[in-house]
Amino acid sequence: MIDRAAMKRAVRDFVKAAGLDLRDANLKETPDRVTDAWADEFLDGYARSAKEVLADRFPVSKKSDRELVVVTNLRFRSMCPHHLLPYSGVAHVAYVPGKEVVGFGRLSALVDVFAHRLVLQEELARQVALALKTELESKGSACLIRAEQSCFRLRGEGQHDALTFSEAYEGVLKQKSLRAELWARVGKK
Repeated sequence: MIDRAAMKRAVRDFVKAAGLDLRDANLKETPDRVTDAWADEFLDGYARSAKEVLADRFPVSKKSDRELVVVTNLRFRSMCPHHLLPYSGVAHVAYVPGKEVVGFGRLSALVDVFAHRLVLQEELARQVALALKTELESKGSACLIRAEQSCFRLRGEGQHDALTFSEAYEGVLKQKSLRAELWARVGKK
């Protein structure tokens, strides 16, 4: 559970420690604004679960290990746990249906459940793929992520144009033939 009062105090302390004056008109409301942004937008994924967002399901009449449900270009934003800097990009999500499927919007919500936490990009891909396999009893799942990492672009090496890619596969999608089909749908050769 987020302690908003403690977050506000921490932001005030941070601003003061940076040698800035909270009486400045531009900084006066900063502790409140930062707390609201972090509690309501950047960390709200901790209050939700994969099970919850994938609860609304529909039965599948015919099953095949070679059928894929693929949704591409799901925009997301997240926070790097190492530097508390944002990263954003697109996720491509796929799964081989088991007994049930979910609406396409639920896949976007699933990405956000994990993205709205402090999470490494690589772990975000793993968590989404694993949740699809576990919650939907999918025979295979995948999450492919392309992102722009602020911590890599703005600090350290300052690689302003760098893009990062992460992939995670579960079940039958670990097979190279099905993986190739998935990549063809996503548009990557």
